[in-house]
Amino acid sequence: MTTSNETVRDRINRARLELSPPQILAVVALTAALGFALLFLQEPLAHDSMHNFRHAAGITCH
Repeated sequence: MTTSNETVRDRINRARLELSPPQILAVVALTAALGFALLFLQEPLAHDSMHNFRHAAGITCH
C-alpha cells in the first residue's frame, strides 16, 4: 500500500485545474461572507448559532 504525501500546495494546484471561474468566485464569496460574520458578529452569538446548527444537523458535540 502506498501513501500519498499530498501537500496544501498540491491541493491548490489541483483546485486551479479542476474548478471553473464561477466556482472559484463562489468559494471566495462564501469565505468572505463567513469571515465577515465571524469578524463583525459577537463571538458568543456566532458560537451559539453554530452550536445550535450542529445539533439541528444531528451532530453530537458534547
